Amino acid sequence: MNHVVKIGFGIALSFMTLAPLTLAAPAQADDFKLSNNQRIACSRGLSAGKLNTATCKSYAYVFNTKTSEYFRCQVSLALTRDNKEVINVQTDGGCAKKPRIFEGDASYSFDATETEPPNTNSFFGTGGYAVWASDNTALKVRGCITISSGLGSDISKCVDMKFE
Repeated sequence: MNHVVKIGFGIALSFMTLAPLTLAAPAQADDFKLSNNQRIACSRGLSAGKLNTATCKSYAYVFNTKTSEYFRCQVSLALTRDNKEVINVQTDGGCAKKPRIFEGDASYSFDATETEPPNTNSFFGTGGYAVWASDNTALKVRGCITISSGLGSDISKCVDMKFE
């Protein structure tokens, strides 16, 4: 029995000495950055009974600088009022995950911009957006444009930039 205790103590001691080695070198965590180019667009409308409604939407992008995956985030606020008081305020928002821009992990930078509202330059619906990503360690830039097809699905294409 004494021999079994010594072996058990030796195994426990070896795990205790290996544990700090595995904790000392953690895997590199993903780093998320907010894009620098947020937009806001508002519209107003009149309803029956002299009610006024204002709706505002804003978009932002959160980018994983390691994997080049990104999230398109939207927040909206709708305010309804009459001539004397605010009757209703509604808010909504969330982020939708988008695919990677580059295939491999590295250190990337990112920015994005939205098109104007649909009544100006969007032919097929709610408009679209453009994203730009670059590798921080190499001369590598990719530009992507996503627009609504008007048929239920978005069309997204990316182009690698050539440096001449």
